[in-house]
Amino acid sequence: MIYVHQIAAVSPQRDLLVETIDEVNESVNNILKVVEPPYEGIPLSILRRMGKAVRMGVGAALPLIKNTTVPLNGIVIGTANGGMEDCIKFLNQVIEFEEGTLTPTNFVQSTPNAIAAQLSLLSSNKGYNITHVNRGLAFENALLDVWMLLKENPSHTYLLGGVEEISSYNYNIDHLANWFKDEEVSNKKLYHSTSKGTLSGEGAAMFIVNNDPQDAIAKIDALHLMHAEDVSEVKSQLIHFLNKHLGKGELVDVFLSGESGDIRFVSFFQNCEHHMKDSTIARFKHLTGDFATVSALSLNIACQVVNKNILPDHLIKINRHKHSVNTVLIYNLHKGVQHSFMLVRK
Repeated sequence: MIYVHQIAAVSPQRDLLVETIDEVNESVNNILKVVEPPYEGIPLSILRRMGKAVRMGVGAALPLIKNTTVPLNGIVIGTANGGMEDCIKFLNQVIEFEEGTLTPTNFVQSTPNAIAAQLSLLSSNKGYNITHVNRGLAFENALLDVWMLLKENPSHTYLLGGVEEISSYNYNIDHLANWFKDEEVSNKKLYHSTSKGTLSGEGAAMFIVNNDPQDAIAKIDALHLMHAEDVSEVKSQLIHFLNKHLGKGELVDVFLSGESGDIRFVSFFQNCEHHMKDSTIARFKHLTGDFATVSALSLNIACQVVNKNILPDHLIKINRHKHSVNTVLIYNLHKGVQHSFMLVRK
């Protein structure tokens, strides 16, 4: 297991655990863009050169790095696309200036590892530094990497994170591939939709993690990744996961579902929900939209739920009320193929 000591997020909501649906920021043209903070910890000369993905990742992580009382032994980030917008800007410059004198800033900020690298430079951290780029399982692979690192180095502490931005290039490709809705749908009514596609989102979530249970806000008890297109296979894997990681007679208090409003994949979530008959069923993508590393934001929500023992009504699909929330099982699905389970405990 991994203990989470600090969390931070830059998301489409000012607070990911917003109390009421009326306070939820509404999508515009089926897009949920982040509410960017002031980024007070980043020098202005550096901030103005940062691409959006780097800005979000550094902005979420720097306050955690500054507040941690133990030295960080490494920085591990998951992202599917990194600074794609800056990459396209650089490629356009190559054409515009006919491969002549180019501005290096866009190129430097465009690589996926720019977020972890910038954090290392700003915090003078010379430890382990890596970025996982595994599409819809990028954050989960980053988490798995940290898990293995902590088994090898039990006394270490790491910064773990997931970051994604909406780039016009990627958005257009995904829209043409029918991953986003054609008709305009408000995120506040996302789960009433009966059409294919979902809403586009972006965000960053960061965590300070180690093996020390003292003063931890939550612990990640188990993780499972898989590729599957068969609904029955996913349910079978869920049953195996629960049998392996829950004690005798133990139940999951909240099943946090990554249901996205895409009618094509509702059956995956319904089959899992049918097995979670004693759990409150909750959903979160009306807050975040959908993107490759949205599971990082779902982990932020789960940590807050078990730490504060609060589950706002607008997240709840089926309420099987319990006096306290001690366990949250997150199930996320990316593009109908990549699945993950994360078990979070108080």
